[in-house]
Amino acid sequence: MHLGSNKYPWVKKVTLSVFRRQGLRTGIRITTTRLALAATILLAPLQAQQVSLQAIVTPSTTISKDGHPVLFALHGFIEFKTLADLFPYIESQTQRWKPRLDEAGQHRLASELLRRGIESRVVSMIDERPLEALITHSSDELRQALAQVKEPVPPGYAEAFLAVQDKWKHSLNCWSAAPSIPARVLSNWYPIEEGILLYGSTYDSTEHFWQAVKYHPDITVAQLVELLAVLEHKDWAPWLGRLDADPKLYLPNAYAVEFLRHNLTPERIIWFRGELAAHGLRPEDYARLAQQRGATPFRFSAFEEKVLWGDLADLLHLVYTFSAPDDPIRKTLADRHFDAVYLGQRKMGFISGDFRSLMLEIWRVKYLQTPRFREVISSIPMEIRLSHFLNDGDSPDIPIPIYIEYLNQIRALARRPM
Repeated sequence: MHLGSNKYPWVKKVTLSVFRRQGLRTGIRITTTRLALAATILLAPLQAQQVSLQAIVTPSTTISKDGHPVLFALHGFIEFKTLADLFPYIESQTQRWKPRLDEAGQHRLASELLRRGIESRVVSMIDERPLEALITHSSDELRQALAQVKEPVPPGYAEAFLAVQDKWKHSLNCWSAAPSIPARVLSNWYPIEEGILLYGSTYDSTEHFWQAVKYHPDITVAQLVELLAVLEHKDWAPWLGRLDADPKLYLPNAYAVEFLRHNLTPERIIWFRGELAAHGLRPEDYARLAQQRGATPFRFSAFEEKVLWGDLADLLHLVYTFSAPDDPIRKTLADRHFDAVYLGQRKMGFISGDFRSLMLEIWRVKYLQTPRFREVISSIPMEIRLSHFLNDGDSPDIPIPIYIEYLNQIRALARRPM
């Protein structure tokens, strides 16, 4: 793999930890003696490494795993070690927009950032201990722990923790390395052994389709390399400055702006170009076709679909979307069909209801027409809300709240008698 310098290190770390846990479980035989011995060996170090509820609610706590701090984030890219580090950032954001937001607006922004930061601290992609501590204690115990915090905290701190606890006591986080098997199966990244037929072509997972369709059928690898060269030679500071200066642009699209800031750096553009030179890709290869299932299944993993094909497509679509109408780069990108998503005779705006509803269409195939996946999603009780939370990351193509609503809607449909 050529994915060492990516923004999603937790994916590989957590996946490896899941495999290791599964390997340990496979190796344990079901004799009473050996099971007791295994429990003694395995549980003692786990108990020693537990994180207390009090530590989690204490703002200055740094949670470490394998000798490294467990980071959390806002908007997927702005990272923190402790909740105490988060507080000055929230204050800076309310001050940043103070001339443009009234007092009520500043309060809403601060409250939203605080809740999202706490949720990212608790629902970690590389460490399950914070969430375990929060949901294995009662709300009264959480209130008591919060009452014992002696460090300065912003208004609404206790309420935000209680809201996060209440949400995750009744939610299942559906992502590719979830500890729950049904939650993993409900991820778009879940590999489908037999493949899935969508719009006349077969894909290794629904993630493969979702990222591939962002490329017009005629776009080639060589043309993508040419576009990267255009991005590399543009000064992006004033372009990003225009987005940063306007709260009507930045606040509703904070994740997209931070995504662009990260991926428009010279290092990331070089990384994309290097990835396109790998994987046996040829300049004349068509980008969408390369991601479809060919003679060899799983040419690209779902992880590679997201961080290579998905992030590159999102970058090009978002640059078109957020560029000023008279910016020449819009024509350059439109000439390569990054002005919209093209599927057959359909042309859908990248940030549009039409494109987002495509997720619901492909899930109808996976969850309503494929018996094994229908059984999994319909087996989860309705009182458990299906959710999707990845370090406070979002998706400009389909915002997480819409994604979650679709997932719960599909489950309701799957539970109906056939």
